[in-house]
Amino acid sequence: MIEITPVLDNSMSKPLYLQLADYIKEEISSGRIKPKEKLPSKRSLSNYLGLSLNTVQSAYDQLCAEGYLESKPRKGLFVTPFEDDLFSSQDYPQKMEVISDHVPQEIAKIDFNSGQVDLENFPNTAWRKLTIQSLDRGELFYNGNPQGELLLREQIAKYLFASRGVKCSAQQIIIGAGTQFLIGLLCMLLGKGQTYGLENPGFHRTKTVLQDFGANTIFIPLDEDGLNIQELNSSNASVAYVTPSHQFPFGMVMPISRRLELLKWAEEKNGYIIEDDYDGEYRYKGKPIPSLQGLDQKGRVIYLGTFSKSLIPSIRISYLVLPPNLLKKYHDRYTIYKQTSSRLHQDTLYRFMSEGYWQSHLNKMRTLYRKKHVVLMQSIKNFLGDNVLVIGENSGLHIVLEVKNGMGEEQLIRKALKVGVKVYPLSAYYYSKGSFGSRVLLGFGGLSESEIETGIQLLKEAWEL
Repeated sequence: MIEITPVLDNSMSKPLYLQLADYIKEEISSGRIKPKEKLPSKRSLSNYLGLSLNTVQSAYDQLCAEGYLESKPRKGLFVTPFEDDLFSSQDYPQKMEVISDHVPQEIAKIDFNSGQVDLENFPNTAWRKLTIQSLDRGELFYNGNPQGELLLREQIAKYLFASRGVKCSAQQIIIGAGTQFLIGLLCMLLGKGQTYGLENPGFHRTKTVLQDFGANTIFIPLDEDGLNIQELNSSNASVAYVTPSHQFPFGMVMPISRRLELLKWAEEKNGYIIEDDYDGEYRYKGKPIPSLQGLDQKGRVIYLGTFSKSLIPSIRISYLVLPPNLLKKYHDRYTIYKQTSSRLHQDTLYRFMSEGYWQSHLNKMRTLYRKKHVVLMQSIKNFLGDNVLVIGENSGLHIVLEVKNGMGEEQLIRKALKVGVKVYPLSAYYYSKGSFGSRVLLGFGGLSESEIETGIQLLKEAWEL
């Protein structure tokens, strides 16, 4: 008889029958139990191991279901003969090499990460209540409209018109799981023949998506008003990607004159403008400037927005507003792509907006970030003074800091990390080689007021200012 002597542990979370089944599988895989060999009856194995009949039966049933054993009527259970002696020559490692999906990061006490938001003030109670209500809608467990939930799209259309001057219907909105997914969809919609003019410096994740889709990309420098129109006009770009409400990373707000010039370019070129309004909700000085889409009369602007900055990043709900001609092309060819954002989250967000929680939350966060912004600017003035220049401080959740101490970008970052503060390179957002001076990126959304003040004070020490 085959000897089966597993070491079973009642204290483990894994049931005994699975421990037994795994042991027999390992014996078969290693060749210690040969193909076509007969296994002990469940009663004899039960008596030998001191296990219940049900435990042994469950283990045998599992092995039969996975194809390791086959039952022959009135003969018993036999090891399945595998083609070409599948397992006999394989050397199974005791420990598998694991490729980590986590890139080790140096730990910092204070992290000026521009991608972080204030999670302490997320309305957990309201969101939990509304999620439970959404769970009661059983139809949400099926696939929904490829464009996203209509009720949510209606709320987004109302909000965009009231806050950003975007003129659209719910039918023009497409929801997707993040900006990068929607950029990929736009690549397909606009076709392979387009050349994309990107802000330089600019949002590197957009560039990556476009290039991964095989799109032609060229890089247009900035001036004090944003994307340089003269450079754009002299290029062969047919699509311009811009962040006019708060240029990333320099933070300038594109004035109305430049917006009109950009619209004129798109009309004359018969091209398109992708307007990425990634954090347009947060502005600290001056009156809001209308969106490019709201100024567009010729259907040349594609508006792109997200809830990552205004709500939480992990919700993965972003949206496109397509002009009518592109919407028709979408319906003709691309509704075959299923919706990528969770219907449950979409329905919860619809309720969150329709019941007034969204506007209250947004007002609260605007006040909160404005206070943090004041603390940041005051701390820079108090501790760093004239030794630095602040760039892009009028809106958004980050600034660029130019440091006048003779250190380069890499040295500034390294020195800051030595005192437990993490700041970020501006060079990562340039698409050309060269010297990028003494500038670093500081995000403040995810930090408390005291952390901001302490962080700037530590930077004074690190940079010897």
